Amino acid sequence: MAYVVTQPCDGCKYTDCVTACPCECFREGDRMLYIDPVECIDCDACVHECPVEAIFPEWSVPAEWESYIALNAEMAAKLPAITEKKPPLTGE
Repeated sequence: MAYVVTQPCDGCKYTDCVTACPCECFREGDRMLYIDPVECIDCDACVHECPVEAIFPEWSVPAEWESYIALNAEMAAKLPAITEKKPPLTGE
């Protein structure tokens, strides 16, 4: 099982979680981040770093955001890894 980035990340794209990840499994899209489920080791280090509480273990993603499980897998396969913190889209 992997962790999943969900709807609260869409449009803000904080990258605090990226620097906490020991296996470089985050991928950067235009509007949000995604977690590569193949690379994720289920350590949960990223969960506590997300200021918008967008990251969940796959088995506890809220029902309204379950589509993000497949979306993370799909987008992670297409996007480049991100390993450094960047300014969020929100301008903070």
